[in-house]
Amino acid sequence: MNVVSLEKALATINDFWSPVIIGELNNQVVKAVKLKGEFVMHHHDHEDEMFMVLKGKLQIAFAEETKVVGEGEFLIIPRGIPHKPVAEEEVHVLLFEPVSTVNTGNVVNERTIENPPRIG
Repeated sequence: MNVVSLEKALATINDFWSPVIIGELNNQVVKAVKLKGEFVMHHHDHEDEMFMVLKGKLQIAFAEETKVVGEGEFLIIPRGIPHKPVAEEEVHVLLFEPVSTVNTGNVVNERTIENPPRIG
């Protein structure tokens, strides 16, 4: 059992859109990530995703609407729902998702990270 400092974990992240695993429980992982700019529209066939904003404001675009997630708020995106995260300014996020979740879901591109590093 380790106490995890979110501040220290986020300080190790130098690249936007590059999550790191900071914890694991019940076949789920907790990932820390810094976001800025637009990601790719994608979906996850088998996994739900939870985005919890620690710092900043995250927009998540869907086909029909955009949700805004502020500091101290979270959004759960059910599997199969196409979404595109957008961060106009730097945003710090915790992701809660199954171990099998790949960050770009059904899309494979230069931002795909199949095995994110573990820290701590």
